[in-house]
Amino acid sequence: MLKHCLLGLLLTATTFMSHAEEAQAANSTDAKTAYIIDNLYTFMRSGASTNYRLLGSVDAGTKLTLLSAEENGFIKIKDDKDREGWIETKFVTQTAGLHQQYQTLNSEMGTMQEKLRLAQIELPQLQEQNQKLTDQNQQLSEQITKLKSTLEIERTQKEAASSKEKRQLLTYGGAIAFLGLFFGIILTIVLSRRKRYEGWA
Repeated sequence: MLKHCLLGLLLTATTFMSHAEEAQAANSTDAKTAYIIDNLYTFMRSGASTNYRLLGSVDAGTKLTLLSAEENGFIKIKDDKDREGWIETKFVTQTAGLHQQYQTLNSEMGTMQEKLRLAQIELPQLQEQNQKLTDQNQQLSEQITKLKSTLEIERTQKEAASSKEKRQLLTYGGAIAFLGLFFGIILTIVLSRRKRYEGWA
């Protein structure tokens, strides 16, 4: 049981890491998705220059949607609060920050843990079903063995009955043939004597 649990945990961890790598690769290949680099926050402005008014700040690791190409070292974005504005391009990266990666991995880990919990709940049920199927298979095997034995006995009895019937037919046929021959001889003798008597008369 312990080996099964450890194997399940190992498979879960492997799947979890592969999902994390796939999610990071997918994020890095999306041309319209970007992130604020880690360990800082930056300001969002109303235009592509520091001369434009501030609209607010954007925290490190925030997921962004890129809305334009770079212009004067700035790029137009939409943040996770649906605010649109311009931020300096040097603070934008295509790679998810640690905070974003942590959230993604934490979410996936929660999903994996839920699946593991459900699997642990289903395991005793599956083991019980497996035991029932094993018992049923054993019973069916015993029934098949009994049927085979019964069929063999019936076949042997039929063969014996057929052999006995053939012997009886041969016996009756031989008796009938003997009686026919016997009566034929008697009839021949009787008829020959009658002709002899008639000849004397």
